[in-house]
Amino acid sequence: MAAPPGRARRVNPLARFVVRGVDLVNRRGKSVGVRLVRLTGKRPYAIHPKHLVEQPWHDWYLPSLRPTDLVLDVGCSNGGHLVRAAARCRSIIGFDHDLPQLRIAAREIRERRLGKARIFAWDITGRFPFPDRTFDAALFLDVIEHLDPRVAVLGEIRRVLKDPGRLLVSAPNRDTRWRRRLRDAGLFAYSDPDHKIEYNRDEFLAELRQGGFEPDGPVMPVVLDTPWAGLIDAAGGLSLSLYDRLSRWKREGAVQRPAESTGFRVVARKRR
Repeated sequence: MAAPPGRARRVNPLARFVVRGVDLVNRRGKSVGVRLVRLTGKRPYAIHPKHLVEQPWHDWYLPSLRPTDLVLDVGCSNGGHLVRAAARCRSIIGFDHDLPQLRIAAREIRERRLGKARIFAWDITGRFPFPDRTFDAALFLDVIEHLDPRVAVLGEIRRVLKDPGRLLVSAPNRDTRWRRRLRDAGLFAYSDPDHKIEYNRDEFLAELRQGGFEPDGPVMPVVLDTPWAGLIDAAGGLSLSLYDRLSRWKREGAVQRPAESTGFRVVARKRR
């Protein structure tokens, strides 16, 4: 029998202990992988292995960018997406409040000699320092879940986009089998402790519509939400080739079972 809405199913103590242990390893693996990238000399700074391997699904937004586009990267962080997008558009501007991450982005821009890319520090939850209808497209990637308020930020993105502007946005899925298992065990089930929210598919689309956007195409999956993701991240800090193979396995799993994807990816347009 299913548990009543809003209430976790009862889980026996042994199962809860196992889930708790796996969750602990999973959550620590990401930070271990980030640190190992630096310690093993793959980069002179800490960065997630996913930014160091060529995986087409990671750069899913690139086919939606045009050579004539002026692009805004909202919450650009270390510039992982910004430097890739710069090769596909006329010009790109990124902003974020995180100064240490912006320094990494500035280094990448200098090393790659990306004259068409600019960044600056700004609170993305406030009014953007741009006139109405300035940009052709906006990147809003793995950011919305860290914000409050969110609809107001979506409204600002909508304001600075031309008609019809494109929003390339992603967010985490809270309704996978692994997330439900964590909740049933009475554990924190968000994929990141800094997340203010995680969504099911309908909730995510509803919030986009509330912010003035409509999906332009299908909701796309990311990678499989597996309890072993942390170990895979840690392995990536040691071997990028192994990380690449394991990441491809996760991707294939999400394509086959989109409901078990770690998140959602959407190309959206401004609602009239």
